[in-house]
Amino acid sequence: MSENKQLEHNKPENTMSLLSRSLLTGFIGGILWSTIAIFLYYFNFVEVSPKSFVLRSWLKTDWTDSWLGDLVSIIIIGLLSIVTAIIYYGLLKKVKTMWISVVYGIILWGIVFYLLQPIYTNIPKLVELNTNSIVTSLCLFILYGTFIGYSISYDYHDTQVEQL
Repeated sequence: MSENKQLEHNKPENTMSLLSRSLLTGFIGGILWSTIAIFLYYFNFVEVSPKSFVLRSWLKTDWTDSWLGDLVSIIIIGLLSIVTAIIYYGLLKKVKTMWISVVYGIILWGIVFYLLQPIYTNIPKLVELNTNSIVTSLCLFILYGTFIGYSISYDYHDTQVEQL
């Protein structure tokens, strides 16, 4: 066997497609950043817990205030995060700059805290939140958007280079 064929034979195959890696990135991003958001809530950096959005707006039971409510909300946010990854993958994966990911996080923050606020009846309006909550949650969403967006874009461009 020639040396080139030997090298190709020893090269590990990429078992996951770019889309499936993007979905996994979305899920992991949701899990990671919602866990950090819960810690920020417990340490009083933000007034609103992630479980207030995904659980407490619809369920008024005791278990939603416990660690089980936190765990369920982290998993739900991880699953919802797959949708944000699909949107980024479909619209922005070819963009090479990190700044579009930052803007994506800001847009997501605006959607959650401004556009969807009427759905969350137990969440204070944006103007009623203190400055620390607004700044911390905005920074958290920027980091979340950057994690999802830049990871997907980097993976897309890395895959393009490998195929050349």
